[in-house]
Amino acid sequence: MLNKLLVIVGPTASGKTDLSIKLAKKYSARGGPALGWNGAEIISADSRQVYKGMDIGTGKVTKKEMQNIPHYLLDVAPPNIKFDVVKYRKLALKAIKDIQKRDKLPILVGGTGFYIQAVIDGIILPQVKPNWKLRKDLEKKSNSELFEQLKNLDPHRAKNIDKDNPRRLIRAIEIVLKTKSPIPKLKTEPIDSEVLILGVKKDKEELSKLIKKRLLKRLRIGMVAEVKKLHNEGVSWKRLEAFGLEYKYLALFLQNKITKEEMIERIQKESEHYAKRQMTWWKRDPRIHWISSSKTVLGVVGRFLV
Repeated sequence: MLNKLLVIVGPTASGKTDLSIKLAKKYSARGGPALGWNGAEIISADSRQVYKGMDIGTGKVTKKEMQNIPHYLLDVAPPNIKFDVVKYRKLALKAIKDIQKRDKLPILVGGTGFYIQAVIDGIILPQVKPNWKLRKDLEKKSNSELFEQLKNLDPHRAKNIDKDNPRRLIRAIEIVLKTKSPIPKLKTEPIDSEVLILGVKKDKEELSKLIKKRLLKRLRIGMVAEVKKLHNEGVSWKRLEAFGLEYKYLALFLQNKITKEEMIERIQKESEHYAKRQMTWWKRDPRIHWISSSKTVLGVVGRFLV
């Protein structure tokens, strides 16, 4: 069994998906019994691409773009059902082991840092059931108010959390209030595989242009219609807003709460902020090999697969 895992990370719009498919195609063509493995398959690590019907807004890879490379962890849950990191980790580990058992290389690719860390470092979260009434009350607060509340309840957790992520803040407060004690140090069960992490990096100006180009393309090919369809199929405006970024501001636009120009401006701005938060997350991990050229990629991956 091929006991290796290739991981590709980086900020939104940086080209992670394209790189993963190129590498999967290349190494599927070059693999074989002589090398001890026979191809590569891709596992998505995106907290929104797990939902059915959320395609254009999440940049979900199309069947044509897959180029016959199998993809996993796409469309595994309806958008009106909560899907969390615990469920994701379970499914991702199953997919990785299945791919490895067939002597293929699993490529885990995405920008949701917590999902990827949960898989490779095996973070075991406290088993605390959701308190929906509490969450509803907390959702009325701003990010800064949530952060201050968490800081008062658990200063240590507050030092290590993304203070701009309301879902994480609310979950942390929920755990502390339920257990009546600070969140314990998270237990880990690292994956039993040799792991190589590649990081795709772009400078700020280039990434801003890529985000704008992608946004205009998504609007052109039907992102507004996608959000309308999701709402017509029973996904509430509140739920759509909770997904953030494109879905949040498209939902506000479709409710006539903001203009089209405001919607485009806010998606652009929030996407840039999101990319910055992603890079802050990844920069903390010294295991990442940051990519500077295609030649660098092939060299690093080639040595890993020997």
